[in-house]
Amino acid sequence: MFTKETYIERRKKLMETMESGIILIPGNGDASMDYLANTYHFIQDSTFRYYFGLDRADMFGVIDIDNNKEYLFGYDYTITDIVWRGPQPTLREEADSIGIKNIGSFEDLKKFIGGKLDSDIHFHPQYRGKNMIILGELLGKTPKEIESGHSEKLSYAVANQRNYKSAEEIIEIEKAVNITRAMHLKAMQTAKPEMKEYEIVAELQKTAIENHSVVSFPIICTINGQTLHNNYYGNTLKSGRMLLTDCGAKTSSGYCGDMTSTFPVDEKFTPKQAEIYNILIDAYDHAESILKVGITYKDVHLATCKKIAEGLKGLGLIVGDIEEVIKNGAHALFMPHGLGHMMGLDIHDMENYGEVIVGYNGEAKSTQFGLASLRMGRTLENGFVFTVEPGIYFIPQLIKKWKDEGINKEFLNFEKIEEYLDFGGVRHEGDYVIEDGKPRRLGMKMPKTIEEIETERAKAYKNN
Repeated sequence: MFTKETYIERRKKLMETMESGIILIPGNGDASMDYLANTYHFIQDSTFRYYFGLDRADMFGVIDIDNNKEYLFGYDYTITDIVWRGPQPTLREEADSIGIKNIGSFEDLKKFIGGKLDSDIHFHPQYRGKNMIILGELLGKTPKEIESGHSEKLSYAVANQRNYKSAEEIIEIEKAVNITRAMHLKAMQTAKPEMKEYEIVAELQKTAIENHSVVSFPIICTINGQTLHNNYYGNTLKSGRMLLTDCGAKTSSGYCGDMTSTFPVDEKFTPKQAEIYNILIDAYDHAESILKVGITYKDVHLATCKKIAEGLKGLGLIVGDIEEVIKNGAHALFMPHGLGHMMGLDIHDMENYGEVIVGYNGEAKSTQFGLASLRMGRTLENGFVFTVEPGIYFIPQLIKKWKDEGINKEFLNFEKIEEYLDFGGVRHEGDYVIEDGKPRRLGMKMPKTIEEIETERAKAYKNN
């Protein structure tokens, strides 16, 4: 949590942007797993946390712009709560810590909103059913109306404020990135043939927890790297395969890290693995080299895809003119996702606001396969924090579909491609900030090259 002045200034800026009306910002409540009292780990709504700073369940923030008043609605803990959870700050103390003068209960909130229903009321897109129900009860709307009735003006105002990270936010993000790095190093220094994927996942989670963090999203740790979001951990690590790990830490401050590494289950890369991996890293380095203020991230994505296509053409997997390959999206057989996304208090920052608002600033997205999955295409600016995440995948089902249907057949050597059907996939991801017009990779140096990764892998074989 930052100083109360930070939250006062954030709310002030939002009021100046919105100019008039009432802004409703509900925090999250506890979410039950299988019965009411057995809840998931609590994660605060990031917009509430950004403007009100509190990591406490069942809070509700209101900003009345026309009357220049801010409110925090919630409850004080009862003696029963204290018996089970220990002493907690009062609602008054919480409000004072973030510069809020006006407080009240949820009954007070209902009375307040009941007297303001003829006002211009704004709320941001909601993703939890409970908050949709609460807003619906307050505003006399159905959850479906709440789901579709959020304020686009507020969404743009919040996104265009939160997208620019302050110096104090960068410090917190970098802490999360360094813990994320430690998680990846642990995997590299632990994995060996005949281990189970879940044994590596356990080490990743342990590393996050022992650094006073939680994982920022469900861990991806798999020998089947060709499945982009693979959350199954039951496979056995086998010699000759590669292990793709995509994970991140979310610190107690709420900020996230997100990185991906791929390394051989064996101590060293095979020649075939090294060929594909080096193409990946060449593309990654190229992406990093062209990041700057003024370039669109869509152009960075396409330039990275071109670099991958050139490398695969060198191996005989792609044929024909590379410009035509990219124009027709033939490269997406190997990289069917986008290059990266915004990152901050959410791992995909503000994704509930919609990619067009956050990642494109209103520009329409492409519908072409692969490019349609690019979450961020807007012009880069100072203060943006985002990921760079190229990948190369051999997805047997996708390859078969394209071959059977003749999709981009003039650019693809399917006979050669089928030699890689059991390869899996590789991906490398780092987290960046644009400062003074230039990119900086956040966190301490991460093993990236074959030589650096094999140095870490040697530790697994020495220590285990």
